[in-house]
Amino acid sequence: MLSPSALLAVNPLDAGSLLGAFGALGIAVVLFAETGLLVGFFLPGDSLLFTAGLLCTTGAHSGPHLDLAQVLAASAVGALAGAQTGYLIGRRGGRALLVRSRNKHLHQGVARAGALLARYGHRKAVVLARFVPVVRTVLNPLAGALGVNARTFTLWQVVGGLVWTFGLVLAGYALGSSVPDIDRYLLPIVAAVVALSLLPLVLELLRSRRRTGAR
Repeated sequence: MLSPSALLAVNPLDAGSLLGAFGALGIAVVLFAETGLLVGFFLPGDSLLFTAGLLCTTGAHSGPHLDLAQVLAASAVGALAGAQTGYLIGRRGGRALLVRSRNKHLHQGVARAGALLARYGHRKAVVLARFVPVVRTVLNPLAGALGVNARTFTLWQVVGGLVWTFGLVLAGYALGSSVPDIDRYLLPIVAAVVALSLLPLVLELLRSRRRTGAR
């Protein structure tokens, strides 16, 4: 049990800090908040999963040693339960829950999520949204608000959730198992993962500015 001072010292934006404080349980809580609650859009889902995979290897000593089976289970539970909760919130509360927020990042995420649904259809959009920060936070309640079929959403959010979580965790695990003294490179690797996860948002922002300039 962490003391109050230790809890205050935890940085919710830092994957290593979260994993060091809460372990696999922290993964489930963070992914649930990021994918199911609109307040969790800023949480580090991608870097958290990848770092957790790294810390499951015996060579990563810069943080706690985690059990791979526990990490995979916690990741799946948090991501799948979060997405389903977000869908139910959107279905009951409607789109008003999204438009009431004054956060510009959430509004950009809503626009991107709507574009994904319109361009790729419900099935592909639900899967693809898992890999885009902010969008994976707002697409689930947006799908519920727009009346996406519950069976369709559930099936494809499970597919997308498992591919996203297992893919990143196992990628981190594979890298940690193959590179000696991986702990020396942990910070730059995590920084690279964060940068790659933000790339779709940056590209979309550039496209939006170009479209605005053309108009």
